[in-house]
Amino acid sequence: MKPHKSTVILPPLDLTDVQNHVSPRTIDIDKVGVKNISYPIVVLDKFKGTQHTVARINMYVNLPHRHKGTHMSRFIEILSEYRRDISLKKIGAILEETRRRLNAHSAHIEMTFPYFIDKEAPVTKARGLMEYICSFNGALDEEGRLDLVVGITVPITTLCPCSKEISTVGAHNQRGEVRVQVRYSKFFWIEDLIRLVEESASCEVYALLKRQDEKFVTEKAYTNPMFVEDVVREIAHRLSQNDNFTWYAVESENFESIHNHSAYAYIESKGR
Repeated sequence: MKPHKSTVILPPLDLTDVQNHVSPRTIDIDKVGVKNISYPIVVLDKFKGTQHTVARINMYVNLPHRHKGTHMSRFIEILSEYRRDISLKKIGAILEETRRRLNAHSAHIEMTFPYFIDKEAPVTKARGLMEYICSFNGALDEEGRLDLVVGITVPITTLCPCSKEISTVGAHNQRGEVRVQVRYSKFFWIEDLIRLVEESASCEVYALLKRQDEKFVTEKAYTNPMFVEDVVREIAHRLSQNDNFTWYAVESENFESIHNHSAYAYIESKGR
């Protein structure tokens, strides 16, 4: 029989906290923290209740000039404590805890994640999962004011009005990408914001198309030609009509099919 191995308890080490040393450069840092953490989160789903996804998370605090560094491990500790309920409604609590634990005046968190919608093709109703890249960005200042921004990235189809006008037949079209960020006063569904964007393009993009669907999409885009300028203006107009959105930024990029560059447009509101 092997002899029993006793557990040896070592005395706690008195380790130097280098982060709390004084920096030789008396310069404040606006943001310092951790980036690109892969972590599971929960997002409200209009049709299924909730959707579990995996976000890329960045977390920061400010750092006064008197401190050499921040305590990076504490960001991960906070995420671990909230790991069963990381969601938009918990961002305020996470930021408050981050600010408290790191003795900071301000705290920031950025979450970018894929969100999936089961989408029907326009004619055959064939179903396929569409991926949309979404984001939740939060900031808490020293007065305790919480700033939340929700963002979405939506693929679209555009058909060039100039190409259609000058051509005897046909027109060039391409896939594009719209990115929208909003501040808001009350809850809204991500699906509704995505729908607003898709309705503002020449045609929307689908995960699955049969021949009948492809015919429909081609003809719809042809009858609804739009520049990137038209797209951002239409989205901005629709957002302006909704009192829930207190601020917005809209950008549209076309991955041009006949040029060796992209076409781009951007609009930002002045707030309400």
